[in-house]
Amino acid sequence: MSHRDDIERHLPLKAVVFHILLALLEEPRHGYGIVLEVRVRSAERIRLQTGPLYRHLRKLLDLGWVEESDHRPAEDDPRRGAYYRITARGRAVAAAEATRLRTLLAATGELGLTSPGEAP
Repeated sequence: MSHRDDIERHLPLKAVVFHILLALLEEPRHGYGIVLEVRVRSAERIRLQTGPLYRHLRKLLDLGWVEESDHRPAEDDPRRGAYYRITARGRAVAAAEATRLRTLLAATGELGLTSPGEAP
């Protein structure tokens, strides 16, 4: 199986999984940081709870799409939990999903459902 085929077999991603990967693109984050970033990036449409978040993170760790980061907060920061970062493989999967969504959006434009540059 080629690298591309291996990535494609995971698509489409669940929206929450895609948002978790997006939350980790800019910087390593701890669980609560991921929850907040997903909430903001999804315009409050996805409100992750800690149980489901950590179930998703376990799966993403197993798939090799994220890994624990050595990043730790300052000594006086009360958040002491693990930090996570996206891997090159996770970035490739997120890019493939973004391409899939871009193609889908273009098709909706061709069908007259959306206008070019239309915001959700």
